[in-house]
Amino acid sequence: MFRCVYQYFIACTEDRETKNILSHALDLAEQHIKVISGIFKEEGHSVPAGFTDDDVHPDAPRLFSDEFFLYYTEQMAKGALVTYGAILPLTYRNDVREHFMSCISSTMELMNETKDLLLSKGLEVRSPYIPPLAKPEMVKGEHFLAGWLGKQRPLTAIEITHLFANIQTNYFGGTLVTAFAQCVKDEEVKQYFVRGKQITKKHTRIFSRYLQENDLPAPVTWDAEITDSQEPPFSDKLMMFQLNMMSAAGIGNYGTAMSASPRRDIAADYSRLLAEVGLYAEDGAQILINHEWMEKPPHAADRDKLIK
Repeated sequence: MFRCVYQYFIACTEDRETKNILSHALDLAEQHIKVISGIFKEEGHSVPAGFTDDDVHPDAPRLFSDEFFLYYTEQMAKGALVTYGAILPLTYRNDVREHFMSCISSTMELMNETKDLLLSKGLEVRSPYIPPLAKPEMVKGEHFLAGWLGKQRPLTAIEITHLFANIQTNYFGGTLVTAFAQCVKDEEVKQYFVRGKQITKKHTRIFSRYLQENDLPAPVTWDAEITDSQEPPFSDKLMMFQLNMMSAAGIGNYGTAMSASPRRDIAADYSRLLAEVGLYAEDGAQILINHEWMEKPPHAADRDKLIK
C-alpha cells in the first residue's frame, strides 16, 4: 500500500526537502516488500496480492499539500513503530527478528528526519508543557481516581500525552476521510467515509474538552491541507484499506490510553469511544469483504473439514 501512496506523493510534491523524505519512505517500503516476499517464497507461502499499479494514479491532480505529506509520514512511522515493537517479541526465527529490528531502526530514522523537517519549517505542534515536580509526592485518598463528581484533579502528564496524541490522530484521520470522501467513486464507500468524518469530529471534541478544562492547548486541524480536487489518486480499495488500518490503530491507541488514565471519567470515555471505533472498523471490514477487497490471512487447518 505504501509503495502506491508514496509514488503519488512524490509525483505531486514541489518542496525538495519534502521529496527527499518521501523518497526515503518509498525506498523503505520497497525494501520491506522484497525481504518479506523472499521469506514467504522460501517457506512455500503465497505472497499476498496487496496492491498494484492499478491502485494508484500518479498523474491525478494534487489532493493534499506538501505539508500533509510530512504529517502523513510522521503518523504512519509512529504506527509502524508500534506494530514492529509488538511483533518483534513474538518472533523466534533469527532472520525474521533481524528483519523487524532493521524495520524499527530504519523507521525511527525516517520519523526523526520527518519530525526534524517539520520542526525546522515551524509546522510541528508541540504537546503541552507542565511545571516540574519539586519533590516526589504520594497519592492520598481516592480523589486521585475520581472524575465524575466533585472537584477533579489536574490531568497527569501521561493523561495529557495520550489525549493530545489521540486528538492529533483523529484530526489526521478526519483530514484523510474528508479528502477521500470528495473523490471516491463508490457511493457506499463515500457514505462510510462521511460517517468516519463525523466520528473523528465527535472524538476530538471530547478529548479537547479535557485539555481545555485544564487550560492546556489542543492540536490544530489539518483540513486546510486538502485541495478541491475530486479526481481520486487511489483506487477505492486502497482508500478503504487505509482507513480500516487506521481504525485498527485507533482501537489500539485508545486501549493503551485507557490503561494509562487513572481518572474514571477519562477511562470511561476511552472505553465508550473504543467500542464505537470497533463497530466502525467492523462495518469497514464488511465493505471490504462485500467488494472482495480483503485477502484471507493465513489460518489454522480446519480439521473438522479435513476429517469429512
